Amino acid sequence: MKVTLDRIAIDQKETLKNLYALYLHDLSLYSDELIPNHEGLFEFDAFDQIWGNEGIHPYLIKADDQLAGFVLLLGAPFLKRVDYCINDFFILNAFRGKGVGKTAARQIFTTCKGKFFIEQLLSNKPAIHFWKKLYVEMGLDFEEETKETTTSQLFLNV
Repeated sequence: MKVTLDRIAIDQKETLKNLYALYLHDLSLYSDELIPNHEGLFEFDAFDQIWGNEGIHPYLIKADDQLAGFVLLLGAPFLKRVDYCINDFFILNAFRGKGVGKTAARQIFTTCKGKFFIEQLLSNKPAIHFWKKLYVEMGLDFEEETKETTTSQLFLNV
């Protein structure tokens, strides 16, 4: 399966907004703080800030030219201790377990060299497992920090 990362243009804003609603719905399984609005939709409160701000890089993830998910990558000037942060990473259910997420993440690490930060909700065991397995497969050294509700990884030499 051919996996690509395509930078999201402003005219694709609604596509990302729709994917974000699905992403937040999935995350609501792990956080009681994520609830739908009065219309029954999950919304990202800072969604409009994605465009026009240096350092915010949204990408669609495609598998064989089909929409498979998205990634929101942050860089300078938002970050001080690291070069990049994978802020949000989402793969549609139909593409999970098929290597799409792993391939997309590898592309990010291959393209963007430097120190990364990735954080997951501590209760989101599938996400924690996904990232740790990928780090081991790629031979990445990482430091893990656990907070009250989250776990994060900071790794070097990507």
